[in-house]
Amino acid sequence: MKLASLLYRLGYYFMKILKKLLPLSFVCLLNFCVSAQETLPIYSDYLSDNVYLLHPAAAGIGDSGKIRLTSRTQWKDVDNAPSLQTLSFHNRVGSVSGLGLILFNNENGYHSQKGFQTTYAYHINLSNSYRTFEQLSFGLSLTLVQNQFDTSILPPTGIDPSLIDIANSDGYFNGDFGMAYHRDKFFSYLTIKNMFLTTKTDDVLEPIDLSKFILSAGYFFGEEKSLQFEPSVMALYEPHFGRTQVDLNCKVYKVINGTQLWGALSYRTSFGGEQIENTNFITPIIGINYEKFLFSYTYSEQLGDLGLVVKGGYHQLTLGLDVFVRKSRLAACPNINSSYFY
Repeated sequence: MKLASLLYRLGYYFMKILKKLLPLSFVCLLNFCVSAQETLPIYSDYLSDNVYLLHPAAAGIGDSGKIRLTSRTQWKDVDNAPSLQTLSFHNRVGSVSGLGLILFNNENGYHSQKGFQTTYAYHINLSNSYRTFEQLSFGLSLTLVQNQFDTSILPPTGIDPSLIDIANSDGYFNGDFGMAYHRDKFFSYLTIKNMFLTTKTDDVLEPIDLSKFILSAGYFFGEEKSLQFEPSVMALYEPHFGRTQVDLNCKVYKVINGTQLWGALSYRTSFGGEQIENTNFITPIIGINYEKFLFSYTYSEQLGDLGLVVKGGYHQLTLGLDVFVRKSRLAACPNINSSYFY
């Protein structure tokens, strides 16, 4: 009964956030024009069985469709604190193709971004043996983003509010390309972000090079009867800023009566570029997979004293649902076999 009550509450919050995100797709299709910024912030979301948020080649890569809903807040109890909500879905279509969709709402003070991203992925089976899993994947994502400034903080001007909204809203077009290689318990991803970043100023289209290169790799091992481990690394390089970021991660899994409990610990460091000092984060994550449902909680704390008055770290909730579950693949990697532990 306690588990049923928990699932009911998770479903309630799932639908509550979902209602907020659904209108974003219509907004993003109608408004995209002017300048360029970050498309989708790169946090630790991918560790909550949400690799697709980071790598387009992960679309449809597993044995089920995956719905993932995340809500991230910073500096609790502070008005207009940064927050991010994402709703993603991806699934295999046919034997070799994958499709994906991401809606996101990123707010920071009086500025917000609403994004709409679609993905096509192609998966190639490289194995000639029924005992070995080997797959090469390619993915391409296209993104539309609307930026908006909340004009409610401005004094009344007598001007039509819709005209003010248009004047203070802008958008841009972007795209990412990635590839992935899986073999049995090993997985790796390489993604180039901001490949098609294009701005529009005074009716003139102009491409901007703010490309990012992301490399992820990891290995899954252990016995289901005891503990299973998944160490991984993610490295991000931004040539334009000369900046590098590295995540060192480790996940631990434990299966109890068909329910999978797991935890993760991530250490992020960055260096290079024009910044006051290197930034370091420590991020613990706890999660549970029950049948086709997933729930996880993430907390990130910035290390060191930066002289900030506001404290409290970063909180994130992730809710997931696996749909269209098919027969498990030979690979043991959890991001390939969502039903591997059921």
